[in-house]
Amino acid sequence: MTNVTLKAGERIDQLFSTDVKIIQNKDVFSYSIDSVLLSRFPKIPSRGLIVDLCSGNGAVGLFASTRTKAPIIEVELQERLADMAQRSIQLNHLENQVQMVQDDLKNLLNHVPRSGVDLILCNPPYFKVSETSKKNLSEHYLLARHEITTNLDEICEVARHALKSNGRLAMVHRPDRFLDIIDTLRQYNLAPKRIQFVYPKMGKDANMLLIEAIKDGSTDGLKILPPLFVHKENGEYTDAIFEIYFGKNAKRH
Repeated sequence: MTNVTLKAGERIDQLFSTDVKIIQNKDVFSYSIDSVLLSRFPKIPSRGLIVDLCSGNGAVGLFASTRTKAPIIEVELQERLADMAQRSIQLNHLENQVQMVQDDLKNLLNHVPRSGVDLILCNPPYFKVSETSKKNLSEHYLLARHEITTNLDEICEVARHALKSNGRLAMVHRPDRFLDIIDTLRQYNLAPKRIQFVYPKMGKDANMLLIEAIKDGSTDGLKILPPLFVHKENGEYTDAIFEIYFGKNAKRH
């Protein structure tokens, strides 16, 4: 394994189904299940160009890298998170496939050709900013979770300019923003095609939403996929989630 220097508070976690190792820091940023599910939700093109917006510590792009040979560009505004992602790229020997760009996503076209991207993955800030936003979060979490430095409109506008015709945008978001998301996608000529609601367990309300849209696609043919449940009644992962985390052939202990 490459020797990568860890900074104070950092640890290395592994997603066993992919063998990808990620540098994490719970005080700054740690990926969670939304990143894992997003990396597995869309059909990943085998060639072309993939962009991971709002990439945080790089988890989504790094997990997706195991499913394709296509180059992946990760875009993250925060220097601290971009630095963690860059070291994770080195840790996994993915320098020839994955590139980290520390920049505002609104500058994406400085880094990729206009209408040249096949797939954009995005785990955006979920919460609208209000006076009651939980300001006790660290600055890193605040920017990752609240629409301070970017929002749905900006993400969809950038996607429209960067994606090829029939290129796709895949996002993970919150169900309470569902109508907002659909309206915004359609406003920017991104036709929603696949939607999946994710539930903590049976009998609970959905707490995540995966959505894939196609640039210049027809508005017909929207598929609502079967629900995805994260936990069984006893608190263990369901079989579907266990496989995503540990791989097809893994045995439960």
